[in-house]
Amino acid sequence: MHSTTKAIRIQTERTGEMEHATPMFLTSSFCFDTAEDMRAAFADETDDNIYSRFSNPNVQELTDKMCALEGAEAGYATASGMSAVFASFMALMKQGDHLLACKSIFGSTHTIITKYLPKYGIEYTYVDADKPETWAAAVKPNTKMFYLETPTNPGLDIIDLTFAGELAAKHNLILNVDNCFATPVCQRPIEYGAHIVVHSATKWIDGQGRVMGGIVVGKKELVKDIYLFCRSTGPALSPFNAWVLSKSLETLDVRMERHAANALHIAQQLEQHEKISWLKYPFLPSHPQYAIAQKQMSNGGGIVCFELKGGLESGRKFLDNLKMLSLTANLGDTRSIASHPASTTHAKLTEQERLDVNITPGLIRISVGLEHRDDILSDILGALENC
Repeated sequence: MHSTTKAIRIQTERTGEMEHATPMFLTSSFCFDTAEDMRAAFADETDDNIYSRFSNPNVQELTDKMCALEGAEAGYATASGMSAVFASFMALMKQGDHLLACKSIFGSTHTIITKYLPKYGIEYTYVDADKPETWAAAVKPNTKMFYLETPTNPGLDIIDLTFAGELAAKHNLILNVDNCFATPVCQRPIEYGAHIVVHSATKWIDGQGRVMGGIVVGKKELVKDIYLFCRSTGPALSPFNAWVLSKSLETLDVRMERHAANALHIAQQLEQHEKISWLKYPFLPSHPQYAIAQKQMSNGGGIVCFELKGGLESGRKFLDNLKMLSLTANLGDTRSIASHPASTTHAKLTEQERLDVNITPGLIRISVGLEHRDDILSDILGALENC
């Protein structure tokens, strides 16, 4: 079966009630018939559920669906995207290791890498997403992992996954890819050599701004280490959230098709606007890495970003003049969202750090929703007139 079909048809085994939709297993723990069954479960001799911090049928169903979509051997779901990112670092690296990372990354990930990893004796080096010819020189004898996002948040840089996979293979690195912006229906990093793929399921996977969640999928032996780390440290995904996210995956393919079609239309209509200095969307020929995006993505995703000529003040006016688009700290919703990264998601970076990853004062990020594309465009154009 096609991976999209698997995401719809994979389901927890039916109970005696013969339900069509998976029920919610809202329980903290699970019972055993005998002391021997319980002993065997705690000794990892069986796959029986013990405690919902360890495993739960709803969480497992979500994980199985994501593995099918990404083409992964195994996976583990967590309470949020950032807990998935943190677990992928802490479970697979140790004191004395070195992390190679593209500097164009989400603000909270940047905080983990620069503020917290050094406390555990883990070094890091940032490289430019758009200068892959410099990456090999940054690899050290103790480099353990190469971490990247593509498309990047919020600048929409596209990283050549083939090149990244070959670099990781040559230097025996764990290639860890944040695939949140593209989703597995638009891009499958494992096909290009990624060993681990992380997601904030809060975004496009949920798709309606309801619940939080994260997930890590990839090589079985690596995911096992991540599972053991999370089992002890506790970033467990709630069964309810897992149930919601699993149902959401059944419509991910059709939703992303509409998100991408709307986003491409918005980008095409805004690209030459007199108040915009530049605009980026992966499937516009003007995008610097357009050829790479065409090679490794099935569509351009649902994010458009642009720079307003008036800088910071114009950015504020633009947001304040929007009538329909939401101003919120999320993306990947059915409802279109506008944000100003310099003052929100990347505010903790210094001004120079923001400029180093092309987060300029007037940068606007639009998460294009499922509304009619003419209504989205009309609201954006109206706000542009008054900024």
